[in-house]
Amino acid sequence: MSNEIRRLPKKTVIIIGILIASGLAIFMVLKSLKEEKMTEVLATLGHTNIKEVKVINRLSVEDKKTRYKSSVYKIMFYDNTLRQTCSGFVHRGKDNKYTKDLDCK
Repeated sequence: MSNEIRRLPKKTVIIIGILIASGLAIFMVLKSLKEEKMTEVLATLGHTNIKEVKVINRLSVEDKKTRYKSSVYKIMFYDNTLRQTCSGFVHRGKDNKYTKDLDCK
């Protein structure tokens, strides 16, 4: 019995590499855009001097009474003014109004 290994063609390997690289690039761009957007939102909520913003996840929620769908972002950042690490939730409600529920330690 001879075990024969079939190699992928070079063209296929190049295409797979390009797809992986473009997927990684798109992921990084979207991540940085989320962080920039959350930095702007936090500035409107009173946290202007911040760094190391991390958007942990985004949840879609629905109010059972009004059936209105909105978003909740779980975030973590360092506030230079307070010199504390803050984590919590930012809720985007009706008319893109944001509210916060943060705990700084």
